[in-house]
Amino acid sequence: MLLAKGEVEAVSVVFERKNSYTIADLLEIMKLLRSEGGCPWDQEQTHESIRRDLIEETYEACEAIDQQDKAALQEELGDVLHQVVFHSQIEKEQGSFGFDDVCDGICKKLLERHPHVFAGCQVKDTQEVLINWDAIKQKSKGQLTQSDAVKSVPKTFPALMRAQKVQKRAAKTGFNYPSVHGAMEDLESELKELRDAIKNQNQQGCNEELGDVLFSVVNVARLLSLDAEQSLTGAVEKFIRRFEVVEALAKQREISMESCGVTKLKALWEEAKGLTDPGTIAGPKL
Repeated sequence: MLLAKGEVEAVSVVFERKNSYTIADLLEIMKLLRSEGGCPWDQEQTHESIRRDLIEETYEACEAIDQQDKAALQEELGDVLHQVVFHSQIEKEQGSFGFDDVCDGICKKLLERHPHVFAGCQVKDTQEVLINWDAIKQKSKGQLTQSDAVKSVPKTFPALMRAQKVQKRAAKTGFNYPSVHGAMEDLESELKELRDAIKNQNQQGCNEELGDVLFSVVNVARLLSLDAEQSLTGAVEKFIRRFEVVEALAKQREISMESCGVTKLKALWEEAKGLTDPGTIAGPKL
């Protein structure tokens, strides 16, 4: 039979169907998908081509956690594990490392960084556990200074998360305010500089000063023991809930949101604030 250009002949790879599978089965499935006679798409993939998939699956697992959806979490953790196995299989084919080496590495790391459990080291509390963890981590990674530790925070982190982690590591040297009030003063100072840049119509200056404002906001969050990323996520969800109510009110009253003007929209927004329940994500109470 002749195949059209780009068409792949259908073949059946032998694999035993079961009621329940294990990690060994997942490894074998991934190997078969990447092998001759497997899936053309899987065969073509590289670390770079599926990089985004790893990020997306991780975020989907996080969303399942936030929603306290255990069924979704089980599924999404499987998707994350699939990505780990996928990347490991690519490296195994190149003779670098495989999934067993990944497991070996994390096991050794956990044993090394928990001397209070596996090596008889005495600790007083959780804080001392974290101090030991950081010291062992810096030594194992060859970080001789705290600047090395600060620079090691991945640039690929979401910006708010990276800023907070950088600040946290810098604070361990004493580069820190004793309370949030100092950080608030910095924030007010940065806001003034941003207003000046806006007034002077300095686009480059606005970009720089806005970055300083955001960095200062993260510092305030850190000193309040808040997660800036989660705080902003909560604010986004709150905006969506309130916007939904604004749109519903406008439709109910036959108001055109596109042409009614800012004053009317602000009035609807204030009304929406009174109708929404800030403690839920389910939706507004009308």
